[in-house]
Amino acid sequence: MPRARWLTDDEQRTWRGYRRMKALLDLAVGRDLARDSGLSEPDYDVLSTLTEKAGPPWRASDLAARLLWSSSRLAHQVGRMERRGLVSRTPSDDDRRGALIHLTQLGRATLESAAPPHVASVRRNFIDLLTPEELQLVADIAWRVVTNLTDDVSDVGTGAEGVHR
Repeated sequence: MPRARWLTDDEQRTWRGYRRMKALLDLAVGRDLARDSGLSEPDYDVLSTLTEKAGPPWRASDLAARLLWSSSRLAHQVGRMERRGLVSRTPSDDDRRGALIHLTQLGRATLESAAPPHVASVRRNFIDLLTPEELQLVADIAWRVVTNLTDDVSDVGTGAEGVHR
């Protein structure tokens, strides 16, 4: 068994700081989202992802993959959102076992109403605390890690198109 390559004090400080920052940031933004719009983070993730591309609705399997969720988790989340009228599900024409997820008019209106206070929370709790140079550095680091873990470079350099994320 190979020997552990323990973290240095600086590496440990960085890792612990990142973990604490992530937990606190997720809590603050999630709390603000629920207070301002009544949406949960998973609600917002589904709604905003459904607006990422124009055209046909998302296949459930593609949406689950995009969100890094299991198909079971997506099915339960979409079921809850469907009961609230935010999304709808239809069978896929080319694969009867698959489903297509549609953003309803209510879902789009809910997202459009939720997005401005959500973006304000993201700005207040993260973006506006950093300089443009620091933001670029964080983006570079984030996408290096994402690419290493997923081999997915499809989002690198994007962000303005998604508007609501």
